[in-house]
Amino acid sequence: MALWKKKETPPEAAEVMADSAEVGTAADVEEVMKKYDRESNVRIWEGVPRTIVKVVMACFSIYCLYLTLVDRNQAEFRLNMFLGMLLLIGILNFPLRKGHVKVNSLPIYDILLMVIGSFPFFYYAFNAEALLLAGYAKISKDPFLLALAIIGILAYVELCRRSVGLPILFVVGALMLYAFSTTRFGKVLYDLYYGPSGILGTPITTCQKYIVVFIIFGAFLERTGISNFFINLANSVAGASSGGPAKVAVISSALCGMVSGSSVGNTVTTGSVTIPMMKKTGYKGEFAGAVEAAASTGGQIMPPIMGAAAFLMAEFTGKPYSYIALLAILPALLYFTGIFIAVHLEAKRLGLKGMSREELPKLRELLPKIYLLLPLIVLVVLVSNGTRSMAYSAALAILVTIGVGLINNIVSAVTKSEDKTDNITVMKAIDALEAGAKGTITVAAACAMAGIVAGCITSTGLASTLLRAIVSVSGGKVIVALFLTMICCIVLGMGVPTTANYCIMASTCAPILMSEAIGVKELAAHFFVFYFGIVADITPPVALAAYAGSAIAKAPPMKTALNATKLAIAAFIVPYIFALNPAMLLIDTVWYEVVLIVLSSLLGLFGVATALNGHLFRPINPLFRLLLLAGGLGMMIPGIWSDIIGLVLVGGVVLLQRAGAKKEAEPSL
Repeated sequence: MALWKKKETPPEAAEVMADSAEVGTAADVEEVMKKYDRESNVRIWEGVPRTIVKVVMACFSIYCLYLTLVDRNQAEFRLNMFLGMLLLIGILNFPLRKGHVKVNSLPIYDILLMVIGSFPFFYYAFNAEALLLAGYAKISKDPFLLALAIIGILAYVELCRRSVGLPILFVVGALMLYAFSTTRFGKVLYDLYYGPSGILGTPITTCQKYIVVFIIFGAFLERTGISNFFINLANSVAGASSGGPAKVAVISSALCGMVSGSSVGNTVTTGSVTIPMMKKTGYKGEFAGAVEAAASTGGQIMPPIMGAAAFLMAEFTGKPYSYIALLAILPALLYFTGIFIAVHLEAKRLGLKGMSREELPKLRELLPKIYLLLPLIVLVVLVSNGTRSMAYSAALAILVTIGVGLINNIVSAVTKSEDKTDNITVMKAIDALEAGAKGTITVAAACAMAGIVAGCITSTGLASTLLRAIVSVSGGKVIVALFLTMICCIVLGMGVPTTANYCIMASTCAPILMSEAIGVKELAAHFFVFYFGIVADITPPVALAAYAGSAIAKAPPMKTALNATKLAIAAFIVPYIFALNPAMLLIDTVWYEVVLIVLSSLLGLFGVATALNGHLFRPINPLFRLLLLAGGLGMMIPGIWSDIIGLVLVGGVVLLQRAGAKKEAEPSL
């Protein structure tokens, strides 16, 4: 029995607390994000120009709401007006290159780009009917119209380079070269610019119809104090438990993620509160930053908002958004449960305590603020019953959010509170509209490029070639095809926003997984590529959420990213489960099958998390860690025999661990 008697001394408290003295400032976070994140490299406006830009951005958001809710012109008019205006504000915000910013500076070449680049879209908008009647035969032979297409596409390529980065452009460039080398020049330009399957395709249509409104809704909601409410709620529930601050980070990030749907934004918002608390408790900086990054990344898979890609999934699959959100619940719960288990094991390994109950908010003190949840409740109810469109539901939720802000005003006036940070004002409303416009730029630019990718694939018939290649390499084996798809998603996602990543993979790999040769269910295939596009935000070497967490924690970025990947191990396993057995997604199943697969998956996650942590009741030796890992994975593989074998392995190691711990605790004679 010597294999499991090996004793390991826990880290000394002084060693654990050594790096807990300080945390990163807002300036540290900004510096890291400017280094790694294109969205953080914006122009600097001050004084009167700042006010003008703010008003312009707010007007763009208002116009987007008008386009979505009121305008009844044909789709080509709405989309091209949206694209033209977005190019104007995009160049207004993003300079030529990183660090190439001077206060209140807009070079002449950028002014020319704004005018020349947006002209093709405005021309198309006001001549849409005539251009549609002309069709491919005339447009493909008209040099002026082909020149407009070239200018419009190149202008968006440049905007994408500035706001998103180069990786997605490598994909776009390769596919465009392939398209031009295999298909007629005029046909490719027509398909990519004038047709419904290119830049005006599903991604940008969904962005204009739904995503913009939800981004604006999230911006308004964040200004009502709901993030602080979620953090206080998580503190009251889990703050006093072992290693409480890390559990608070998991719970609050899951709740805040329902609102923001942004990995990096969620990390910065909640992490500025939770990471210092974790370090103060005794967690190392790289672990504290990793917990926040991993939990915040899960915000994009947490209903009801789930990030922009969920709306695209509804469009690609033709399923109601409310149905997509319902199917996402169980995988999301498993993801956050996996992180929760990991932080609990780490707290036990380090012997960390929770926070004093005296310094934690009381649940009864939070109940008067329950009205902050009203906008989310209204949104969920409206989307679920299907009586209104998603865009209308989000717009109504925005009005409710403003109403909640007014309630904050009344409450602070009645209580004579000096803290008015959550009160709604005209300037706060303008700030929210401005934030909504800024958040739209990168998403829309990425969606435009994703539309070009889809257009190239459609125009050239590349999908069938890719299908034959994947089937040939995988030999028709589902697990091999899934693994190849996972690698594609993660590699692409390291430099591409989740929205664009999902669009590209939904156009290329998802149909391959759904083919008869592979046989994955439609929604399972789409969720599979969706999940692995998201985890790229915490997967080295380009892990933006982890880098944001490391900046706050003042920890090494790569160590933080590696810890986040380990913590989010569920996100690398759960997609395989629902791809091989769609019962987890509530597809073609009965309730007891769902219960069984959830229970076996939870036990499996426990086994995997314990193996990675290396400590349960006592330190675990390498052999038992391998057994726990094998047993955990076995329980997560669909099948009765794999569940039984996994249960025996995990249960056996747990019992041996407990027995060994009891024996060590017995007083020696």
